[in-house]
Amino acid sequence: MMPLLEQYTKVAIPELKERFGYKNDLAVPKITKVVVNTSFGRLTTGKTKSEAAALYEPIIQDLAVITGQKPVITKAKKSISTFKLRQGMPVGAKVTLRGKKMRDLILKVVNIVLPRTRDFEGLEIKSIDKSGNLTIGIKEHIVFPEISAEKIKRLFGLEVVITTTAKTHEQGLELFRSLGFPIKKNA
Repeated sequence: MMPLLEQYTKVAIPELKERFGYKNDLAVPKITKVVVNTSFGRLTTGKTKSEAAALYEPIIQDLAVITGQKPVITKAKKSISTFKLRQGMPVGAKVTLRGKKMRDLILKVVNIVLPRTRDFEGLEIKSIDKSGNLTIGIKEHIVFPEISAEKIKRLFGLEVVITTTAKTHEQGLELFRSLGFPIKKNA
């Protein structure tokens, strides 16, 4: 298992330069950030602030353990009466990672978390958007090695969005393949 930065410089840059004809190493697409987010869903609707905080606090703690960084609470932008949602109410949490923490999380997700996921056969090609960014949905957070199944109070899913400087879907796809992401051959 090669470190991500080494894999990028030794494998991805030469492959992408040959495939797309980049003249300069700096023109080759790269990963810029990773955003990990989750929502509290129906947990907080119709609850007082203290009741809601007691319910989502363990989720925030687990997200901090997974990412190694304190999450930011996301709040509702507007009120929706059918969902019993008021403006400013906490609805989720997110963490933005860059640098070493970002690379460590990517390696952990690719080499440990995805293989531990039930019925995992590879990432779908359609999970890469037209701008070359990859979105991975994880149904249960207990697949992360830091989380002890005995200590968890509530299961939750999360989304990992890997943002790149790629301009097209094809460039992003080739970047992720050259970095060793388990992407299905034909989907």
